[in-house]
Amino acid sequence: MRYINKTDLLVVARNSGMIMIGIGVLCLFPIIVDLLYFEFNFISFIIPSLVSIGIGLICIKSLDKYSSNKIRLKHGMLISSIAWLWASLIYGVIIANVTGIGLIDGIFESMSALTGSGITIYDNVEILPYSILFFRSLQQWVGGLGVVVMIIGILTKPGTTSSKLYQSEAREDRIRPSIKATLEQTIKIYLIYTAIGIVLYLIAGMPIFDSVCSTFSIISTGGMSIKNANIGYYQSDLIYFITIVLMILGATSFLVHYKVIKTRGKSLIQDLQFKVMICLIAISTVCLYLTTTIVPIDLLFTIVSAVTTTGASVESPIMMGSWPTFSLIIIMILMMVGGSSGSTVGAIKLMRIITFFKGIYKHIREIMSPEGRVIPLQISGQKISEKAVAQSGNYITLFMICILVTWIILCFYGHEPIASLFYTISLQGNVGLEISRMTSTLELPVKLLSMFNMWIGRLEIYPVLITFRAFFEVFKR
Repeated sequence: MRYINKTDLLVVARNSGMIMIGIGVLCLFPIIVDLLYFEFNFISFIIPSLVSIGIGLICIKSLDKYSSNKIRLKHGMLISSIAWLWASLIYGVIIANVTGIGLIDGIFESMSALTGSGITIYDNVEILPYSILFFRSLQQWVGGLGVVVMIIGILTKPGTTSSKLYQSEAREDRIRPSIKATLEQTIKIYLIYTAIGIVLYLIAGMPIFDSVCSTFSIISTGGMSIKNANIGYYQSDLIYFITIVLMILGATSFLVHYKVIKTRGKSLIQDLQFKVMICLIAISTVCLYLTTTIVPIDLLFTIVSAVTTTGASVESPIMMGSWPTFSLIIIMILMMVGGSSGSTVGAIKLMRIITFFKGIYKHIREIMSPEGRVIPLQISGQKISEKAVAQSGNYITLFMICILVTWIILCFYGHEPIASLFYTISLQGNVGLEISRMTSTLELPVKLLSMFNMWIGRLEIYPVLITFRAFFEVFKR
């Protein structure tokens, strides 16, 4: 049976045009920084931008008759998968041209920034042009909400297209009845927290450029810094504390943020995911504080960075690699769990973990209860279906399989097992923490695999599987 036909592909191409235009426009913002610092690399930004905008316009104009076709979830998933690859390619070309690295390395850097993975290909980022440093930070900021979500929130009209594209990036929470209104409120909240972060960093003594770039990377839980030592460069407990707060804000559901003012803060305290996240941070910090000699502020910062999948650090990868194995295992578990659904985080996400364990507990109660008794499954007073439990279990299984396969391949290429596992979890969860500098020495196949892990981790696997199935059907003909 054919699930994808020619009309489906044309619908995808037509709606991808709009995303391509948005991707092209984003290339133009760093030109302001480029001119302010007299770097004059603007041609390297303009040409890829025009290419993306031009192809996008061609798709829209030549396939306009397919704009009225009803877009389905499968179309949205195909559009999202292609959009992230297209953005990584266009932005990767810019990075490669301006900094003189290879195209694959440029795409790697761009994919890492967009997906919030935060792992850099550069050994020394402080020698990069200001325009590129800003561009990497801007990519993280846009990628935090989602490339497609950000663009449709600004460019599209309310309707089915907005709804399906919103769902295609694994987002379901609705702040307002319509998806368009939800996106507008989400972007508004995001902008407010971004402005707050910049101001707080300025008060703490950061230069204006550092404040903007750091806020972009932290509130988006991206973590890719403009300094080699990441946030540790600033050697300031106040900056560390501000960063911790911003990381937690970025890892909290936008729906909860929206309700905070209306409920006078009760929504934050009552949110199950937020409570679980804070408990994980507290328990992990206390356990490792009692069992290791790691500096407390460094320990707390790293734990928050891991569970929020930010990947910001105050310790060098080499120093973290010398931590006790027990502490590294705890951090790896936190990196896999992640923060709240409906936020900017990667990884499995807390709601799936909670749903999965609730399902196990329900099954245990059913076995122990009298025959015929119905055991309700509820989370925060809301009924959860058996299908939701199954979907959570399926995703967790897929997530772990991806980690296992990549880890095996890294070990096959001779990389140290613990460092490889840590690196693999960091890739798959879009985290960015490392315990050794592996990226610059990776073999080409492993580098391509790493980009694949970042891509499927950010899109939560299924859109990529749908895309592969679609291409299989196309080439099968």
